[in-house]
Formats: sequence, structure tokens, C-alpha cells
Amino acid sequence: MSSKPFKFKQFEIHQDRCAMKIGTDGVLLGAWVDLLEDTDSILDVGTGTGVIALMMAQRSSAQLIDAIEIDENAYEQAVENFEHSDWGDRLFCYHAEFGEFVEEMQDEEKYDLIISNPPFYNSDYKTASEARDMARFQDALPFQLLLEGATYLLSEKGRLAVIIPKSQEQDFLELAGDFNLFPKKITYVKGTHTSEIKRCLILLGLEPIEVLKDELTIEHERHQYTPTYQKLVAPFYLKM
Repeated sequence: MSSKPFKFKQFEIHQDRCAMKIGTDGVLLGAWVDLLEDTDSILDVGTGTGVIALMMAQRSSAQLIDAIEIDENAYEQAVENFEHSDWGDRLFCYHAEFGEFVEEMQDEEKYDLIISNPPFYNSDYKTASEARDMARFQDALPFQLLLEGATYLLSEKGRLAVIIPKSQEQDFLELAGDFNLFPKKITYVKGTHTSEIKRCLILLGLEPIEVLKDELTIEHERHQYTPTYQKLVAPFYLKM
């Protein structure tokens, strides 16, 4: 397996020990989420390589950017990626399961933004890799645990941002409503103009408001990216 790092414009990611590699979903979420000027604290749940937390450091002046990772190898690699970046003093990774983290931190820390590219395949299908399964399946971080935990960790102005499959949007939003988390913005993501919507980028808040909905198409055709997508990820990808 190649040990060459994945190079972005302002940082690089070593990922040879991570079950889940750099992918469109994580980068899209990190580029898409609205970062308000008064966002002082951010939590990346299930950080993997650390890419979303690093994107948050590049995009914001938040002095506290925490990350959680349950897999030991990915955790160690995320720590190294943080330390080798320009923002190591603002980034910290915990090796923990999210439920445990919530129990320990709910009275200690509140976050203005919680962001997660959660595992969203159910347990009906497993691979031979336990680490990869943990990174990709809901067993390790069910939506209910993510949503409930967020209610304990969000500040009064706090928001939760996720990317999930379109097929799970309704169930996710209904569950979010059970925890008094309400959609503020939803972007539906299509691979091409003629393909079906595959992903939903969702931003939740603590107050019910009118939801802003739009669509994002990634490509006109293979490797021919739309101007909207290019503008979104241009601050990060080298070839954009």
C-alpha cells in the first residue's frame, strides 16, 4: 500500500494506517459547512485521517478544534497529521468512543459546531476488515447516538453538520426532531446532472426555522467538474 501522503493546498494527509481513505464525502462536508465568525469551538466526530478537522482549522480562527476517533491506528495517524500541520496548537484528537466522550465532556466543554461524516452502512453486509467495517457501518456510531450526544455538547448557538445517504434523510431528520434538532440547510448532492441524488449535506440547529434547500452537482461528465463544485473545493484540492 502506498505511503505517499495526500497533498492539499495547505496541508497533507498520511493515510496508510487508516481504514477509510480520503474521499469526496468528507472533503465536501468540510468545504460546504457554513462557518460563522463567532465559531470558537469545533468538534469532528469520527475524524479518521483528520481531514475535516484540518479543513476547519484552515477555514476558521476557532481556537479549539477537537476530534474523536475510536480506531487506534486512525487515531494515531490523525494525531500525526495534526502535529505536522500549521495548526497543531489548535487541534487535539481524543482516542474514544463517542458515548464515553459525551459522558466525560458534557459538563466540561460545549461546541459551536459539531461536524461528522458518520458511518452510514448498516450491519447487513460486512467485509473482512474489522477496521474498515467500524469506519463504514453504523454499529460504531448510530445516528441516534450522534444526535443525542450532540444535544449534550452543543453550545446555545451550536450547530451539527453531517453528510448522509439520501435514502436515510427522512429517518435521520425524524430522529433529529426527537432530540429537538432542526434542519437549517440541506444540500442534495448528485454525481452528474442526469444521475440520482446520492447524498444529503445537512446542517441542524436548536431552533426551528425555514429550511434552505438546494442542489449540488459534482461533474458535467467524468473529471469535468461543475463551476459550483470547483469553487467549493478550490481552497483545498491542488488541481482545482
